[in-house]
Amino acid sequence: MTSYSLDLHILIKLYIMKILYLITISLLLTSAALAQVSPDKYWVKFTDKDNSPYSIENPGEYLSQKALDRRSIQGISIETNDLPVNPQYLDAVAGTGVTMLNASKWFNSVTIFTTDQNALNTINSFSFVQSVEKGSSDENSTSEKPFFDNESFTSIPEAELLKSGNSGKSYNYGLAYNQIDMLNGIALHDLGYDGAGMTIAVLDAGFLNADNLIAFDSLWNNGQILGYKDFVNPQNPNIFGSHYHGSMVLSTMGANWPGQIVGTAPKADYWLIRSEDGETETLIEELNWVSAAEFADSTGADVINSSLGYTTFDDPSQNHTYEDMDGNTTPITIGADIAASKGLVVVNSAGNAGGSSWQYIGAPADGDSVFSIGAVDGNGNYASFSSTGPTYDGRVKPNVVAQGQGSTIVEPWGGSVSSGNGTSFSSPITAGMVACLWQANPYKRNTEIMQAIESSASLANNPNDQLGYGIPDYALANSILTVIENQSNPVADFAAFPNPFTNEINIKFNDEEVFVNRVELVDVTGKVIIKQRIDQIKQLITLNNIEKLSAGYYLLKVYTNESVISEKVLKQ
Repeated sequence: MTSYSLDLHILIKLYIMKILYLITISLLLTSAALAQVSPDKYWVKFTDKDNSPYSIENPGEYLSQKALDRRSIQGISIETNDLPVNPQYLDAVAGTGVTMLNASKWFNSVTIFTTDQNALNTINSFSFVQSVEKGSSDENSTSEKPFFDNESFTSIPEAELLKSGNSGKSYNYGLAYNQIDMLNGIALHDLGYDGAGMTIAVLDAGFLNADNLIAFDSLWNNGQILGYKDFVNPQNPNIFGSHYHGSMVLSTMGANWPGQIVGTAPKADYWLIRSEDGETETLIEELNWVSAAEFADSTGADVINSSLGYTTFDDPSQNHTYEDMDGNTTPITIGADIAASKGLVVVNSAGNAGGSSWQYIGAPADGDSVFSIGAVDGNGNYASFSSTGPTYDGRVKPNVVAQGQGSTIVEPWGGSVSSGNGTSFSSPITAGMVACLWQANPYKRNTEIMQAIESSASLANNPNDQLGYGIPDYALANSILTVIENQSNPVADFAAFPNPFTNEINIKFNDEEVFVNRVELVDVTGKVIIKQRIDQIKQLITLNNIEKLSAGYYLLKVYTNESVISEKVLKQ
């Protein structure tokens, strides 16, 4: 009996071991099979847009009225790259059984998902297909995000939150006061320019819990969230349950939680767009970004905030080099410059590679039309992690800076106010102020808005590789666009020198027979600071004893018998 019982136990044990062995082998085989068919994404480029049902003459079929108005105000014409991809070409590609991801009208292409080589061969054989390129692979994935990994955030003690109460006339900013006040942005808010009527498209990795955080209540209650779209997984969108990064970014612009945090554009409208896959780092994400920017353009967005940047990838063969940072090489930079050509202001983080072996700005911050933003700390000093310039071809980058070290943000898990480090935060702080400035000057071109911001900045006349043109003064930028620029002549009939000036200004007339009545120096508020009567013909006039004037821009106005001529001058 005992012997029989023992044999039975042995048999049962052997049977169980066999079952476990078979299960283990089955799992290993299944794993191997999955590895062999890891899903790939491809970039299919088309040869043309021939026989398209869309036309340049009817842009309302593919662009919103707000997008058309933006082009009209800035004198931008509808071009072939505005036309959507030919739907017949898309149907033919879809007919091969591949999964369609995102079309790009600017690149005349589509991204697809497939593991079927036969389908790829068929697509390659189409006469209207220019090429099929691999966009990503799960092989060798490290799940490493160089841009995000160099950022950090920490909770703010409740005692510090309770003692915060920094108000302007319009808002109680809480701990966000410094990052707005540093830019003289509160002055714009108090004038009523808080982003109302402007649209900001936020391109990011996801907006975890942004649909139920108290900091964003007013955005939802007032209909300021115009919509959301997922370009990472268009078949199964996951905007509010995916990555946390976009919620933090959004909070620096759109939060309106009095006494806790108020963003730089609390009354702006927002599109929440997921273009970045937080789990991988592949070239396909740059193509997602371009399709997302096209969508933002078509909806009528005024500003894009992109707290993203690309340098290296899971597949090293896709890596960018510093030589690629020339404004004309990477797909995302080309797309960003096209977005700017459509009249948007593309605000992008410079990057968080400062002090690293890479050091420089990433893509698309290298774009010549991209407004690239570096970071400073709460005292206005360079943040050591902030990526530096110049671009490979020697251009100034970043363009300007804002607070990116110790920035006040909202963490999305519990919704509390926290502190964050990264150009991911200096960029949206800037994007919100760009929207406010543009709201105040709605008929200016995007290039004029950016130039005014640079001209107002602390290093306007001596930019460097760490801070670009420096810390902007948005109240001054508004004055440049209104009081000064609206009165300036494209070509003055005199030369003012030195410019910038310190203790005197010389005015030399091109015409020796000019009868000058008087000369005035006007500050950015329109106040006449100096008035000097002349009442005679003079070829050279000198304004003396002006060394005590505050630094900044002034308008030099000369009244003659024929007209009033003027020129913008800068006091150092």
